[in-house]
Amino acid sequence: MNQTKSIQVQGNALGGGTLPIIITPLVGKTQAALLDEVAAIVPKKPDLLEWRIDFFADIGDAKAVIASAQAIRKAANGIPVLLTRRNVSEGGNPIPIAEPAVVAMYIAACEAKCVEIIDYELSNTPADLQRLREVSKAKGVAMIMSYHNFQMTPDAETLDGKFAAASRLGADVAKVAVMPKSEQDVLVLLAATDRARQAIDIPLISMSMGGVGSLSRIIGWIYGSAATFAVGKSSSAPGQISIEDLRVMLALVRKSVTGQ
Repeated sequence: MNQTKSIQVQGNALGGGTLPIIITPLVGKTQAALLDEVAAIVPKKPDLLEWRIDFFADIGDAKAVIASAQAIRKAANGIPVLLTRRNVSEGGNPIPIAEPAVVAMYIAACEAKCVEIIDYELSNTPADLQRLREVSKAKGVAMIMSYHNFQMTPDAETLDGKFAAASRLGADVAKVAVMPKSEQDVLVLLAATDRARQAIDIPLISMSMGGVGSLSRIIGWIYGSAATFAVGKSSSAPGQISIEDLRVMLALVRKSVTGQ
């Protein structure tokens, strides 16, 4: 079995390297709600917290964003924080600010160094992708470039192209998440992940969403996905499994596959 490339945060690999890291979303609308989520999640020891800031009421206030990010990090007991505004066209929550303000928010967070990783979609303009890549790299913040399709699973060529584009544009991590319409679509996603692992040098995150796709959250690491998402308190996408259940299933699969 080929080695899955680990996700690095400030020079350190997340997780133990034998299983995918577990990422848990935060979807609170206020700082108080976010901190309640963190308090419930931290004892479950995920590897990374994803702050889905498209749910945050004060997303347009850079000072509130930075203050909340700092509060999350203080309460997270050393668990790194991933900052994600998910575009509504890719399954995100509607937000009251336009894209220039979103880019400014990301830049402010990078400059304040209040998060360890950011996620920005490949569907955004090349200029915005390049600008955030330049700022994040200069400030030592890792960057995921992502693609999400909540309607379908595109063909193999399209999926290969998304992974390759993230690598070509300088991402630290390439992410692809798609919706299956059949069990065969899950295999299409897993096969694309395996090809990308062999073709590009950066870590990958991939998943097939929904009930049918939940299998990919359990076995995706075998095909090269370095991370999987699990519910700590609230879900951010269909098909996410609780941290507790996911850990049990990952351990069972690893024992069956590797004998360890």
